[in-house]
Amino acid sequence: MRRMMVLLAAVLAFAGAAGAQGPQPGAPGLGDPYYPDLGNGGYDALHYTLDLNVNPDENTLDATVTIDAQATQDLSTFNLDFSGFTIRALTVNGAPADYRRSGRELTVIPAEPLLNGEAFVVEMVYSGTPQALVPQAVPLLMGWNTYEGGIYLAGEPVGASEVYPVNEHPLDKATYTIRVTVPPPYEVAANGLLIETDDDGDSRTYVWEASDPTASYLVTINIADFDVVKEEGPDGLPIRNFYPAGRGAEGVTVFARQVDMLEYYSSVFGPYPFEAYGVVVAGTELGFALETQTLVQYGSDVLRGNSDEVIAHELAHQWFGNSVALASWQDIWLNEGFATYASGLWREHAHGREAFDAWIGDLYAYTRRVAQFQEPPGRPSPDDLFSLNVYYRGALTLHALRERIGDAAFFTLLRTYADTYRNGNARTEDFIALAEEIGRQNLDAFFDAWLYQRPLPDIPEMGLSAGGA
Repeated sequence: MRRMMVLLAAVLAFAGAAGAQGPQPGAPGLGDPYYPDLGNGGYDALHYTLDLNVNPDENTLDATVTIDAQATQDLSTFNLDFSGFTIRALTVNGAPADYRRSGRELTVIPAEPLLNGEAFVVEMVYSGTPQALVPQAVPLLMGWNTYEGGIYLAGEPVGASEVYPVNEHPLDKATYTIRVTVPPPYEVAANGLLIETDDDGDSRTYVWEASDPTASYLVTINIADFDVVKEEGPDGLPIRNFYPAGRGAEGVTVFARQVDMLEYYSSVFGPYPFEAYGVVVAGTELGFALETQTLVQYGSDVLRGNSDEVIAHELAHQWFGNSVALASWQDIWLNEGFATYASGLWREHAHGREAFDAWIGDLYAYTRRVAQFQEPPGRPSPDDLFSLNVYYRGALTLHALRERIGDAAFFTLLRTYADTYRNGNARTEDFIALAEEIGRQNLDAFFDAWLYQRPLPDIPEMGLSAGGA
C-alpha cells in the first residue's frame, strides 16, 4: 500500500508541475525543412480582413487588418510575420496588446493568455510604405511592386508579410476579405469575387471576398486602370479578366483558349476547385507569371502572343499548388512539375499525341544536358527553389510514371490526388502512397531514382536514354 501511495504522489506531483508550467509562447516558425522560420506555431489563422487605404501616387497605405484565429495550445505569446510599417494600435480580443519586433517576426503579448481551442481576434492598425524584396528562394522582386500607373502584390514565398501581418506558410491557409480604397481612375483586382464597390467621387472602395482556403503567397492585390472582360466557364463559373487599359482586345485574343482549357482540365483533374477564375495583367513586363488563387498574375509580356503553354501551366496550378498545397517548400515539384506536365497534356489534347511525344522528347533532351548541374526535383537547393529540374524533370517524372502504370491508373491517380487533398496540403510521400495504391505496385525505387538521385533515369517505353538515345 505504501508503494502505491508513493507512486500516486509522484504522478500528482508531475501533473502539478506540468500544470504549473502554464501557457507557453507559440513557435516562431512551422519547422519547414528548408525555411524553418516561415510561419508561426500555436494557432490557426482562419480569416483575414484587409482594409487598405492606398495612395498609389505616393505609394503609401493606411491599414487596419483583422485576423480571426484559434489557439492550438495554451499561448502566452504568439508570432506574426510582418515587415516594415509603423504600428499605430494592436489589440487581441479588443484589449490592447504589447508587442516586440525582431526582423520579420512580430511577437504579440496578449493582456490575457489564450487557451487551447480558444477563438481570438487580432486587430492591427498601421501605416507606411510597403516594400518589395528578393527572397532567398527566387531571384525576383516579390511583395508590393510599383510601376508607372499601377501596383501589384506577388507573394511567393514570403511577399505577403511585406503588406500585412500573416502566418506566412502554406500549412496555414485562411479565407480573406480584401477591402481596398483608391482614388479614381484606379481600380482594384484581387482574389475571389467582387462583392461590393463604393464610389463617393473622391475615392472608390472595392471589396473582394475569397471564401476558399488560400495560402498567403497566393493572395494578390492589383491596382491600375483596367479593361475588364468577363466570361463564363464550365457550370457557370464566373471568369473576370483584367487587362491594362486600352489593351483589352489584345487580351481577348491571347486568352481565347482559356475556357477550353478549363473544360479540359475539369474533365481530367476533376471539377474546378474554386468559386471564380480569371487573369490580371500588369501594365509592365514582369518576366514571370504567378498562379495567384482564382486570379493569375501576368506581366504585359504575355500579350505578345504564343502564350498557350504558360496560360495552361498557371491554370493547372489552381488544382496542383493552390487547392492541393505544399506541406513543405522542399516538395515544390508537386506544384511546378505537375503544372508543367499539365501544359503538356493540354498540348496532347489540342494538337495530338505526336506533338506531345515530340514535346516530351525535347524536355528529356534538355534535362539530360542540365541534369548534372542541378539538384534533382525532390531536393532542390533552398537558394534555387525554382530550378528548371523542378519544372522539367518533375514533369518527366509524371510521364515516366504514366508509362509505368498505364493511362487508366495514371489519370485515376491525378483525379484521386486532387480530390483527396482538395483545400488541404500534401507531401511527396502522400502522392507516392496514392500512386502505389492505384498503380498496384511498389514504386519506391522508381521515385527515388527520379526525384532524389542525380543521374537522369531512362524512359524505355519511349526509347529515351540518358546515355544519348
